[in-house]
Amino acid sequence: MLAPFAAQDASSRGRQYPEPPPGNRSEYQRDRDRIIHSAAFRRLEYKTQVFINHEGDLFRTRLTHSIEVAQIGRTIARALSLNEDLTEAIALAHDLGHTPFGHSGQDTLNECMRDYGGFEHNLQSLRVVDELEERYATFPGLNLTFETREGVLKHCSANNARKLGELGKRFLEKNQPGLEAQLVNIADEIAYNNHDVDDGLRSGLLSVDQLMEVALFARQYQEVQRRYPDIAPRRAIYETVRRMINFVVTDLIENSRSLIAASGIKHIEDVRRQTKPLVAQCPEAGERSLELKRFLRQNLYAHERVSRMMREAVRIVRELFETFMQDPRRMPPQYQEKLHAQEAPPARARIVADYIAGMTDRYAMREYARLFHDPARNNLND
Repeated sequence: MLAPFAAQDASSRGRQYPEPPPGNRSEYQRDRDRIIHSAAFRRLEYKTQVFINHEGDLFRTRLTHSIEVAQIGRTIARALSLNEDLTEAIALAHDLGHTPFGHSGQDTLNECMRDYGGFEHNLQSLRVVDELEERYATFPGLNLTFETREGVLKHCSANNARKLGELGKRFLEKNQPGLEAQLVNIADEIAYNNHDVDDGLRSGLLSVDQLMEVALFARQYQEVQRRYPDIAPRRAIYETVRRMINFVVTDLIENSRSLIAASGIKHIEDVRRQTKPLVAQCPEAGERSLELKRFLRQNLYAHERVSRMMREAVRIVRELFETFMQDPRRMPPQYQEKLHAQEAPPARARIVADYIAGMTDRYAMREYARLFHDPARNNLND
């Protein structure tokens, strides 16, 4: 049984292009299935989370991260009697527009696009599902429901929000999306904060001694050592990360139940009229999560080994963009055709950005080597 304020088929704001209702699925199951079958979703397997794709087979990618977000999100949704199918759809789609090479690739592409409207990966995810996927005969994109699209667009500048009509309205009026979208936003942070601890330790860039400075890790690690004094080091890490996630998720569920009850909401439209999220951690747990996030930013994301890889990635993205802008003939035929149909520089730059944003890490490296005929310059493997 869904809560009355959960997203439901009957109260959906529908799709951009009307379609007959699905026969054996809910509307949000249809959204999820379309996302899973999309080319953009498959490409996530070879897009960076923290480590460049070839760094190791066991490090997380955008695909495994998205699956982990969906798993955490469904747990929270079930506990709060929210729509699990919608939650899963949003979680699986939220990174579809991410560039190769993680946030470094995104920031570089944004810099390249500064004179052409900029680049926001959340907005690009929406662009992927609304326009760029070409699978259906009667409409562009995946034609997802408003609620899934609302959840995909976690952040948006005011300038871009004005162009999105009803979908962008909440960013201008400072209102909230549905609860399913709110919980995926936090499930995303829970997944990458805690699983980056695992990847950081596996890579050797982080140590247990360093992490003992972080309260969320230290408390759970000490409890694991107390309960299982003979546990192997690697299993101790797995057990600690599992307990960290459980602590944060349990707090989130309990605190959100209290916030929802106090709000008096009765319908999803009541949720949207709120000025603050109703899915949130309590202040103490939120501060612990923030401490972990700051630690990872300083000790993992800014580590020299990661920074060295990302400096090279920045150069690759920048030079690919400049090359394609100067000579579109070096792009694949389908992109050349799109460019021929456009005369305005911003529209042409957007097509180049679409091509680069859709690249996987290894495809971007191959394109760079092909264009410049100098594989030795691509030292991401060093």
